[in-house]
Amino acid sequence: MNRTPSLTTLRLFMAVARTRSFSEAARSANLSQPALSRTIRLMEEDLGVRLFDRSSRRVELTSAGTILVPTVERLIADFDHAFATLSKDLTGMRGRIVIGALPSFAAASLPRAIRDYIARSPSVDIVIRDDIAGKLYRQLRDGQIDLAFVTETDEPDYRFEPLLSDRCVLAFQSGSRFDVPGEAPWSTLADAPFLAMATSSSVRVMSDAALLRAGISVRPLYEVSQLVTMGGLLAAGLGVTVLPHSTITMLANPAVVWRPLEGPIVERKIGIAYLRHRSLSPAAAAFLSHCRSLHRDGQLVPRER
Repeated sequence: MNRTPSLTTLRLFMAVARTRSFSEAARSANLSQPALSRTIRLMEEDLGVRLFDRSSRRVELTSAGTILVPTVERLIADFDHAFATLSKDLTGMRGRIVIGALPSFAAASLPRAIRDYIARSPSVDIVIRDDIAGKLYRQLRDGQIDLAFVTETDEPDYRFEPLLSDRCVLAFQSGSRFDVPGEAPWSTLADAPFLAMATSSSVRVMSDAALLRAGISVRPLYEVSQLVTMGGLLAAGLGVTVLPHSTITMLANPAVVWRPLEGPIVERKIGIAYLRHRSLSPAAAAFLSHCRSLHRDGQLVPRER
């Protein structure tokens, strides 16, 4: 019964074809010459043709062997290319990652993580979806994103690795009556025109919880959905607001400044979340490992200024 030659056998055939020497081919393959000769002989028997003419002085390809060489070369090259491609996929050097992130994190911290990762794995495609935490967790659950940089959740289906504690601060127009040194007492908000984010925003959830904890009751003068809009209202002096510190850069307005708030200190935890019982793709797992390394070295989250 004819057998299909193995890849090892084909490589040995090519070694003999290139060197025209069984002894030299055996040395290059780290194999004994009798073992190599037996492998070639079995290949010839399986194919039913002689591949090499042998004499005491030289080894030459037969016409059948000459015809076989380009086919074997192509088979070996195709296999090596496919294996190299698969190896890159399995080690995270190729592939596609869909990353979810809170807008504040996507703007301030995510770019540096992606920049350093792509420098090492340029064949990985990355898609970023910036959204509020609730939507990102749903996208994780539905398999639409691989991992997300979000606020902490207590739902057991998700694994959460904290990266930073994001403290609430008071934001206002530069040069206004609120622009004085030191921490701001929560009582400042009692008689101040208050601006609020939309109720669906995790920023609003945090600010409402902070006000409740501080015992302050406010009625928002204006409510907005986008942080850049909030920045415009603050810069125009239309009011003040309570925001997590990480969102300040998202206001995108140099006329807006901030002060830390006195106790009670209210903060949220931001970290990396992914499904506990779903394996990450090699590329996503490699990116997660990269972010962990950056975090350990203090390079992922910018320092407060």
